[in-house]
Amino acid sequence: MRVIDSHTEGEPTRIIVDGGPDLGSGPLDQRRQRFAEAFDHIRSFTVNEPRGYDALVGALLCEPCDPSCAAGLIFFNNVGFLGMCGHATIGAAVTLAHLGRIAPGTHRFETPVGAVSVDLIDKNYVSIENVRSYRHLKDVPVDVEGLGVVTGDVGWGGNWFFLTDAAPCPLVSGNIPELTRAAQSIQTALRTSGVTGAGGADIDHIEIFGPPQGPEANSRSFVLCPGGAYDRSPCGTGTSAKLACMAADGTLRAGDRWVQESIIGSRFDASYRLDREGHIIPRIGGRAFICGEATLHEDPADPFRHGIATA
Repeated sequence: MRVIDSHTEGEPTRIIVDGGPDLGSGPLDQRRQRFAEAFDHIRSFTVNEPRGYDALVGALLCEPCDPSCAAGLIFFNNVGFLGMCGHATIGAAVTLAHLGRIAPGTHRFETPVGAVSVDLIDKNYVSIENVRSYRHLKDVPVDVEGLGVVTGDVGWGGNWFFLTDAAPCPLVSGNIPELTRAAQSIQTALRTSGVTGAGGADIDHIEIFGPPQGPEANSRSFVLCPGGAYDRSPCGTGTSAKLACMAADGTLRAGDRWVQESIIGSRFDASYRLDREGHIIPRIGGRAFICGEATLHEDPADPFRHGIATA
């Protein structure tokens, strides 16, 4: 299997460019389901130890159904599959440019939750227009062990998020273990309390906000991803959900700039527009850099050939 690794504002992406599973044709949500049911061992092989690590997000590059799209992407991580991934979409654009498959300009990528617009500004900077985002629930209180009652919003930005300002400590890298424990406790409380996204969907991302550390940023966030790893980037789908919540509150107008800072200090430049139906369409911009190219091998004699699941 041939892969290309990149990072987007610190968060790693591994794109399968050749040798991935044959998922046939059809809509990407159906092919993602086929991937999960028949080829989950390839997901684990690609991103889990000994070839990967918990923070690594993978994406399978595949043919889109939509002829207006330049590529199709199916996202996954150490424990399962994702609907959308903002940082990985930025990484995929830089990867495709590295391969000579796209040039600077506007392109469309198909994902399991819909098509997204991608502006490749140069070889490293990409701005994506994400899927429609919205707030599902406002000011939801949950009783969290060790934290007391925590209040937050439930929002959709391509994945489901619980967004809260109830930081148990300053949002600095030295507090990542404490923030991880707090976010895991919040997630447990949400599941115990039966708080979900639309249609009973699991809220698999927790986003804690605090004041920015650097100049010109509007906010800093800590994001816990499915599988227990924290997001090194400001999280594209999480920032999209944040924009949707602020738009619903009337605290951020369409077209206004919002700079979201990550727990390690990297940034996404964000804004949103309203479509014809008044839905929120976020735009997220950030940098990605190629880290390496590799061929992954599977030895039938290797007892860990399908990866080591630690989460």
